[in-house]
Amino acid sequence: MARLMSAGNMISLLWGASTTISLSLAAILLGIPLGLGLALARWTRLPVLRQVVIVIVSLFRATPAVTTMLLFFFVLPTVGIPVNAVAAALLTLTINTAAFNSEIWRAALEEFPREQMEAAKSIGMRASQRFYRIVLPQIFRASLPALVNEMTLLVKASPAIAVVGVVDVTRAAARIGAETYEPLPPFLIAFVFYGAFVFIFVKLHRTIEGRRRLQEARS
Repeated sequence: MARLMSAGNMISLLWGASTTISLSLAAILLGIPLGLGLALARWTRLPVLRQVVIVIVSLFRATPAVTTMLLFFFVLPTVGIPVNAVAAALLTLTINTAAFNSEIWRAALEEFPREQMEAAKSIGMRASQRFYRIVLPQIFRASLPALVNEMTLLVKASPAIAVVGVVDVTRAAARIGAETYEPLPPFLIAFVFYGAFVFIFVKLHRTIEGRRRLQEARS
C-alpha cells in the first residue's frame, strides 16, 4: 500500500476527506435547526402553512440527492441565482437532511404533552420561554437517537456531491485507483475514514446519553 500510495495521493485523499467533513458538518449544523423549523410550522396547525411544508418535505425526501444536486446546479443559474459546485452540494445536503430531520422533530412534537404548554401559559410564561425551557429539552432528548442516525446517513450520502465536480474522499479514491490501476489501497483508506467519521457521531451520542442518565439518577 505504501508503494502504491504516494505522498501526492495521500494529500489528495486528505483533501477529499476534509471536503467531506466540512460539507457534512455544515449541512448537519444547518439542517437540524431548519428541520426543527419545518416541524414547528406543521405543529402550529395552520392549514395553508402545514400543507406547504408537507409538500416540500415529501418532495425532498422522495427525490434522490443526486437529482436534487443536479437540479440546483443547472437550474438555479438559469433563473438568475449564481451557484457553484460547492454551494450546490451544501444546499443539497442541507435541504435533504432537513427534510428527514423535520419528520424526526415532528414525531417528537406529536408525542409532546400539550398540557405542559397550557400549564406554563397559565403561570404567565411567554411563548418563547415555554418552547426553550419546556418543549425543546424534551423533544431533543426524544429525537437524539434518530438525529444521530440521520447524521450518519448524510455522511454516507455525501459522495453524491461528486456529480457536480466536488472532489470528496470517494471521488479522490476513485481517481487515484484509476491512475495507479490499484483501487484497493485508496478505497480501503476511504472505507476506514467513513467508519471513523460515523463512529465519532455514535460515540458522541452515547456520551450525551450517558451524561443524561447520570444526571437523572442524581436528581
